[in-house]
Amino acid sequence: MSKLSLLGDQSVRYLTDYSPHILETFENRHPDNNYFVKFNCPEFTSLCPITGQPDFATLYISYVPDTKMVESKSLKLYLFSFRNHGDFHEDCINIIMKDLIKLMDPKYIEVWGKFTPRGGISIDPYANYGKSGTKWHDVAFNRLANHDLYPEKVDNR
Repeated sequence: MSKLSLLGDQSVRYLTDYSPHILETFENRHPDNNYFVKFNCPEFTSLCPITGQPDFATLYISYVPDTKMVESKSLKLYLFSFRNHGDFHEDCINIIMKDLIKLMDPKYIEVWGKFTPRGGISIDPYANYGKSGTKWHDVAFNRLANHDLYPEKVDNR
């Protein structure tokens, strides 16, 4: 099991520049079970790479762990590190997903960003991944192919 250094540390600095190194893991005590872990992150912020204006989103990160799991405080600090990071919405979602894949090597993961509108349009990028050579690879394709078939009415953003 990895040593968790952030959980319970009251003196942790909030990094404001993209910092994937802050992510920490712990051992999955139930690697033989297939189950989802879902994080709802309603205060995600990044910057538009062109205008420098802030972009706000709710992120949904869901994954089926294999042997490692992401520690939630480190995830919170990692997501906060996007505060001054300039990237398009789609890039942020894919970067987050790839960083978490590299960190945990999950069976399956999906990251969905629901960004608030700017200029009269909202952007909701979705990315997913299933481990190659497993049934989760097929699950990823099917979830992507059928993603957002019934989009919600967007009147709350």
